[in-house]
Amino acid sequence: MTTDPVPAGGRQAPAGPVVRYERSGPVATVTMNRPAYRNAQNSAMTYALDGAFYEAAADDGVKVIVLAGAGDHFSSGHDIGTPGRDAHLPHPRRAGLWWDHSDKAGAESRFARESEVYLGMCRRWREIPKPLIASVQGACVAGGLMLAWVCDLIVASEDAFFADPVVRMGIPGVEYFAHPWVLPPRVAKELLYTGDRMGAHRARELGMVNRVVPRGELAARTRELAVRVAAMPRMGLALAKRAVNQAEDLQGLHGGLDAAFALHHLAHAHNAETSADPLAGMDVRTMKARAAGTDGA
Repeated sequence: MTTDPVPAGGRQAPAGPVVRYERSGPVATVTMNRPAYRNAQNSAMTYALDGAFYEAAADDGVKVIVLAGAGDHFSSGHDIGTPGRDAHLPHPRRAGLWWDHSDKAGAESRFARESEVYLGMCRRWREIPKPLIASVQGACVAGGLMLAWVCDLIVASEDAFFADPVVRMGIPGVEYFAHPWVLPPRVAKELLYTGDRMGAHRARELGMVNRVVPRGELAARTRELAVRVAAMPRMGLALAKRAVNQAEDLQGLHGGLDAAFALHHLAHAHNAETSADPLAGMDVRTMKARAAGTDGA
């Protein structure tokens, strides 16, 4: 069971695993549990999510899976600066056959790791043959978008917001680049070009979110939907999900993801050659400052 280390400065992260798994009747709830870091996704969390999804998929008593985030925010995205950042560590491969990244250098290391933990994992989870519902509050940013987008349905609280600000790093978007399939292309470009937040009601108007509910009712309303879906036949749900996913793939999603992933890594390589690091010197503080319209000083 993986837990977070004590942060620098002594601020204790909450005890417990980085992902919680609970089953109630036909619904399994998988909860990201790094609230002190806005559920930033390190490798420990990614592999714990995969384990929880695998458990839910294998359990015949589970009909529907809910993905949630503990605390004030669903997920602030990939971990680029917490004490638990672990991108350098090896992990057993589950989503593909790319080799271990931890003893490699440069683009080979980044491509191998991100093929596994980002693009590969998201594709793996999208294909779970049970309905997956995201329960989103607060921030759903960058890597958080990827997690929400692999879900079949999204229930958002009124205070939820969605953003992909990584163009500020010179990167064209997150690794699971579903933007033009979940949003109209011009809206996808606006989201990327500006890095601005999109509120829950706007996201619902555009079809990215299914329902918007009061914050205090998010968990109950998500479970209500999950139980309703769970009343349908298991095989019917699995085939309906596969039919829609196949339609998206026929519309170019699968190939589009591969093409955008290659551009994503071209950007990393360019940054590594022309700036401080593959993220163009951008850390959490600098990203927040840019979002607020300051120079980060």
